[in-house]
Amino acid sequence: MFDLEGKKALITGASGGIGKEIAKVLIEHNAEVCISGRNHEELNALKKSLGKKCHVVTCDLSKKDEIIELIKKADEFMGYIDILVNNAGITKDNIFLRMSENEWEDVLNVNLNSTFNILKLITKGMVKRKYGRIINISSVVGVTGGAGQVNYSASKAGLIGLTKSLSQEIATRNITVNCIAPGFIETPMTEKLDDKRKDAILNSIPMNRIGKPKDLSSAIIFLASQESSYITGQTLHINGGLYMN
Repeated sequence: MFDLEGKKALITGASGGIGKEIAKVLIEHNAEVCISGRNHEELNALKKSLGKKCHVVTCDLSKKDEIIELIKKADEFMGYIDILVNNAGITKDNIFLRMSENEWEDVLNVNLNSTFNILKLITKGMVKRKYGRIINISSVVGVTGGAGQVNYSASKAGLIGLTKSLSQEIATRNITVNCIAPGFIETPMTEKLDDKRKDAILNSIPMNRIGKPKDLSSAIIFLASQESSYITGQTLHINGGLYMN
C-alpha cells in the first residue's frame, strides 16, 4: 500500500522542518524527489541523508526566473514531475495598521503567487500524461484567520481557493489537487514564539500538544498515492482539534 515506485516528486520549501519530513517520507515510499529551497547547505545535508534518489535545486520563489529554472532542472533530473508538494511559505507578521506594502506583497508573492507560477509550468505535462498529484500546504489560519497575520492568513486562504478551483478544471485528467492545513507544528517558525504565546496555544488545542512534522507524513503519502484517486478539492485539517470543520 502507498508504494510510489516510479513516481517523481517536487517539493518546495524543503529546507524547513515540514519540507524535510515530506522529502524523507516520499523517499521511504520509493519516490524519486527533487527538493527545493533557499538554504543550499540545508538542502545538501538533506540530500546526503536521503541518497541518490534525491536531487537539489536552490530556488528563491520570489523570483519568477528562478522558478522557471527550478522546473527546468527538475525535469532534467527526473524526466517529468507527477507529484508536486507546494510547501514553501514565509511569515512577516505585523498588526494590520502597521503592516507595510512590502510585508504584504512579499508574503503573498512567496506563499501564493509562486504556487500559481509553478502550477502554470507543471500542470500542462500532467494533463498530457493524464496523471498528477498536487498537494498544497495551507494553514489553519487560512480558515480561522490570525491576529497580526493578515498577509499570511490571506495567502493561505488563497491556496485553499486555488485548490478548489483548479481541482474542478483538471479532475477528468486523473489529476487530484488537495490541501493540507496544519495547525501549530514544531518548526523553526514556531520556535520563535515566546513561552506565554506557546502556553496560550497549548491551552487552545484539545490534544494539548504542538504537532510534529511527522504528524503530516501519513496524509502526504496518502494524497500522493493511487489510493487517493477519488479525493480532490479537499482541505485536510491536521491540528490536534484546534479547528474542527
